[in-house]
Amino acid sequence: MATELMEVCNHTNTRPVVKRGSTGPAVKQAQCYLNNSLTNTALTLDGDFGPVTEAATRRFQGCADIVVDGEIGCQTWSRLTFFANSPGFAC
Repeated sequence: MATELMEVCNHTNTRPVVKRGSTGPAVKQAQCYLNNSLTNTALTLDGDFGPVTEAATRRFQGCADIVVDGEIGCQTWSRLTFFANSPGFAC
């Protein structure tokens, strides 16, 4: 029997590209994932992708050894999902 993943963040199941200026539940999901993937990060889950969320995204991307562009696309979503639902932190 397969074990179902217990999702730590439940704001949305969608994974659109989000970047500075984006708003909504996908940004909240990303903020929650970033909080659970990075040490010393406490983003407000406000659904507003501003400069603080962009800085956390860039930090995460550098730690995850993926392209650092400040945008959350499919590669970043994939790594965020993994680290947010793992016991350790990306950094």
